[in-house]
Amino acid sequence: MAETILGRIGQLVRANVNALLDSAEDPEKMLDQLVRDFTNNIEEAEQSVAQTVGNLRLLEADNREAQAAQAEWGAKAAAASHKGDEMRAAGNTAEADRFDELARIALRRQLSFEEQLATFKTQIDQQTTTTNQLKDGLNKLRAKREELVQKRDELVSRAKMAQAQMQVQSAVKNASVMDPTSDLHRFEERIRRQEAMAQGMAEVSASSLNEQFADLQNEQDETEVDARLASLKKQA
Repeated sequence: MAETILGRIGQLVRANVNALLDSAEDPEKMLDQLVRDFTNNIEEAEQSVAQTVGNLRLLEADNREAQAAQAEWGAKAAAASHKGDEMRAAGNTAEADRFDELARIALRRQLSFEEQLATFKTQIDQQTTTTNQLKDGLNKLRAKREELVQKRDELVSRAKMAQAQMQVQSAVKNASVMDPTSDLHRFEERIRRQEAMAQGMAEVSASSLNEQFADLQNEQDETEVDARLASLKKQA
């Protein structure tokens, strides 16, 4: 009986756990529901254990009543037998026989209760074994529930951390696909080309100015050449 009750409770627990795991979306809600289901199953087990314990207590009460009745009828048999002996000693055979018959009736009742006591002992022993097994199994279920409650916060935290890590990894992956530094690189290249253009324009402007000064110097040199040539002609 104990194995049947605990086995059924275990099957319910496993079925609920598997169903929750298969449909789990929110770890925190899943664990809370698991705790509730475990608690409900334990309450059902407690009712079964309580009923079994109650039956055992009824048997024990019946056994005590049978013991009292067995002792009572034993005492009545002894009293009737003693009274019969007194009547026989007094020469009253008829009364002696009547009391002896009462003693026999009392002894038959005593034997009947002794048979009940033997039956009660077997039933009580079996029921006690079953009750102890159920209590042990129930305590194990309670311990499992406490373990689950204690682990709940840790499991919820780990689940949230894993979810956050997955989101970070997804963001990193997306950032790798759409790398913003590539846009910066293109912008930098454009600035470098603009800087090169400005430098080129500066160099072009400087070159034009140097050519103008070079032309001026050439004109001055030609003037000097003409002057010297005229002087040579005068000396001739």
